[in-house]
Amino acid sequence: MHSSPPSALRRACRAALLLSLAAASAGPLAAQRPAARRPAAPDPRVEAAKRALVTDIDARAKLTQEINDQIFSYGELGFQEVETSRYLVALLRREGFTVEENYAGIPTAWVATWGAGKPVIALGSDIDGIPQASQMPGLACRLPMIPGAPGHGEGHNSGQAVVVTAALAVKKLMTEQHLPGTIKIWPGVAEEQLGTKAFFTAAGLFKDVDISFFTHVSDEFSTPWGAPNEYSGLVSLLYSFEGTTAHAAGAPWRGRSALDAVELMNVGWNYRREHLRTESRSHYVVRDGGDQPNVVPATASVWYFLRELDAPRIRGMWAVADSVAQGAAMMTGTRLASVRVMGAAWPPHFNRPVAEAMAANIMRTGMPAWSNDDNAFAKSIQKEMNQPQTGLSAVARGLAAPPNESERKGGGSDDIGDVSWAVPTVQLFYPSNVPGTPGHNWADAIAMATPVAHKGATAGAKALALTIYDVLTQPQLVADAWKYYREVQTKDVKYESFVRPQDRPATELNANILGRFREQMRPFYYDATKYPDYLTQLGVRFPSMRGADGSCGVKAVP
Repeated sequence: MHSSPPSALRRACRAALLLSLAAASAGPLAAQRPAARRPAAPDPRVEAAKRALVTDIDARAKLTQEINDQIFSYGELGFQEVETSRYLVALLRREGFTVEENYAGIPTAWVATWGAGKPVIALGSDIDGIPQASQMPGLACRLPMIPGAPGHGEGHNSGQAVVVTAALAVKKLMTEQHLPGTIKIWPGVAEEQLGTKAFFTAAGLFKDVDISFFTHVSDEFSTPWGAPNEYSGLVSLLYSFEGTTAHAAGAPWRGRSALDAVELMNVGWNYRREHLRTESRSHYVVRDGGDQPNVVPATASVWYFLRELDAPRIRGMWAVADSVAQGAAMMTGTRLASVRVMGAAWPPHFNRPVAEAMAANIMRTGMPAWSNDDNAFAKSIQKEMNQPQTGLSAVARGLAAPPNESERKGGGSDDIGDVSWAVPTVQLFYPSNVPGTPGHNWADAIAMATPVAHKGATAGAKALALTIYDVLTQPQLVADAWKYYREVQTKDVKYESFVRPQDRPATELNANILGRFREQMRPFYYDATKYPDYLTQLGVRFPSMRGADGSCGVKAVP
């Protein structure tokens, strides 16, 4: 036996003494503290199933591309998504789904159902476009296919491609593994008008749903939990005034102008909103300004979006707007005929346990393998928009935590918020667009029928399918989701829709625009039986950029 050197022996004794003192000072609780657990080894069966899902979705990349490009080619606005819904309903019926159409009295709304038993999983994504956003895809400069026509200047054409691809892959695996569960697919009709999800919720679409997934196009790969910073809630209101006609030159004193009331309401609101919180946002357009200048307008209306960070403050803004409208009517001798709720969006709150599961699957999937052409195309769009030429995002973000309440500033709105208060909901942002575009703009349509959109949708379908599988096979995840929903999200907040019993979906919106442009748009519909992708049909070579002489020289060919 070898003895230790004296200095080493002293160090060993000192260390033993310190450990003994630490244990004594910790007291009996130290013995109760569990040892750190090593991460559980992956279940080989789960890993095999997830690899099978990823392989299946890769094999469905052509279908994902076709759905994406087909919906892009329709370019329909909210409540007028006739061709889009017809196409998706037919596709899902061919795949064995039972489809209920005209859901909640909305002609372009439907719910497609497959499977049986619990858990019930809802999958949704928006389908509507943006006015005056017609744009030649794949061409990094402004060139509308049809001047003045609508188009997918938000990228909603890609969401159902993500949802349907993921659902079909999961459906196949459920059949093979004899897994119980029900899949419900639904479309976000008229999201740009915030026009339907509150009505869907009121109609009971989510009453038996265990977990709700929603997808939305982005330039990043992430999922938020809690109340995200970039979201505000909203109420959409149409103020209608009634006056009296008269000859505007011959006897104007005999008339009472409803248009005067609209204009005074707008002036009054613009003065009043100086004294609202900086987190508030509001915007309006005049929907009816009379018929012709020589007739005092008997009717006029103005459409307002009022946004804030929470429901009580939104209701407070609504009350202020009502008072301004009533004052405008009094000043003009007209009548405030009605205040119609056109749509609504509660501030969303996304479920933490399911978002964490989603984030893990996002990181497992990773960003698409962007090609040099993809990045060159993205930089060309960014140059066109006078933005930093950074190209496409290369790193998946994963889980996005909410800010401190004091740091929330708000921004846009999405009526998925109403769904999030009806059932535990998560939102998947998948990378199908280019960083630096302004949103609600023709530039946001450029990439949406290109390899960038196709690759991003395939990546999104993988993350979504993997998380659906987690929900199907982990009852504890569902239990944790509802525990968070009941004990955190809704502990101190009770959902009460801004939509009142007398309100009805504004299904007449955008009918005049599609009535004007649909026949011009029809020759541009994608024909997947003849062309491998929409760019080929249009004669666009990817990537196409502004010419050296500054020209934007590709002509759209039906």
